[in-house]
Amino acid sequence: MLIKDWMATTIVTVDVNTSVMRATRTMKENNIRRLPVLSQGKLIGVITDRDLKEASPSTTSDIDIHEMYYLLSEMKVKDVMTDKCICLKQNDTLEKAALIMLKERISGIMILDEEEKLVGLLSETDILRGFIQATGIQHGAHQFVIDMPDATGSTSRIIDLLRQHQARLLSILTSFSDAPHGTKRVSIRILVDDRVAEEISRQIEALAHYHVVFYGKDELHNLPTKKK
Repeated sequence: MLIKDWMATTIVTVDVNTSVMRATRTMKENNIRRLPVLSQGKLIGVITDRDLKEASPSTTSDIDIHEMYYLLSEMKVKDVMTDKCICLKQNDTLEKAALIMLKERISGIMILDEEEKLVGLLSETDILRGFIQATGIQHGAHQFVIDMPDATGSTSRIIDLLRQHQARLLSILTSFSDAPHGTKRVSIRILVDDRVAEEISRQIEALAHYHVVFYGKDELHNLPTKKK
């Protein structure tokens, strides 16, 4: 999956000489947590809601509210921004971006074109959207989690079995760290009726050294929500 297909292209930015007060207001008005910082149209940094909070005087300090607003209006974005923002290109992969975000413990990446011009923003939410679409969970598919030999052709045997049952394969993911030694754990999602899914599960279990760890459908009705 490519970043350009999932990134946000409507970008709110601030100039390097924008006041901290104005930057704070811009974030609140647009319900965002980070702002790319530009100087003469070129990306030179990023400022986050955390940067703004750390720059704001504590509510327990001795200064009064008028003095606090004055300080915030005089303080510029350039005084509190991060000038070492992490950037990727449009044709980099979503998976690469996820790896970087996890490693660097960040929640957003600036996306540049080949001329180093800012063309998009990629957030952890964008990556989750891409992951959800790639798995096919939203289609109400059956999921099979299978431990199988870590050998050439082992996954092909499952695909051949699915083809025999005319099952529509939506996604296939492979991992190793959660599988027993010498095996790989493969998760697949397919569209097929319940009766056929049961038969597929039975036939997989009948294969030597194959084990169905789980199969079923995710319950997508009445999902938990923070709304009352």
